[in-house]
Amino acid sequence: MIVQIEGNVKFPITLDPTVWIFDDRKKTFSEIFEGEENETDHLEEDELKRRSTRFDREVYQQKINPPVNKSINRYEKQRILKGTFLMPLKPFLHTSEPLKDVKKATLVTHEGEEIVDADVLAESLLHFSEDGKPLQEQGPVHLYFKDGSNRSNPIKGIKKIVLQ
Repeated sequence: MIVQIEGNVKFPITLDPTVWIFDDRKKTFSEIFEGEENETDHLEEDELKRRSTRFDREVYQQKINPPVNKSINRYEKQRILKGTFLMPLKPFLHTSEPLKDVKKATLVTHEGEEIVDADVLAESLLHFSEDGKPLQEQGPVHLYFKDGSNRSNPIKGIKKIVLQ
């Protein structure tokens, strides 16, 4: 259930899509392809206001109450358990530091190899979770282009990304 990024990079890296469910960079399928607004943005604003109020209260009243760590609220937990998520690939490619002469990428899949332009790959998204569960069938990830041109036929079963 891992994906390797290697080839003409300074730092070959290994990705574990099973932990992305807790990553804040993930987006739902509907947010990406259907333009649906993310409800968590509104919830984050409310949480920021509550924290600000709590901070003001503590500073002005000189009370020292340790904050309660609520890293995942009820809504986010439900969203994680039932959501279909995609992760932008760009931050991971940036971390691997591709060499300047990289123009193409080979996606090694269960069924063979697919060659993709490196710029298109950088803007692509990796589908890693379906209905709150890691992709088992033809997993660990499926690749969708940002423009949605392969929405009905993503590149499935990617095991390795080799930059050339």
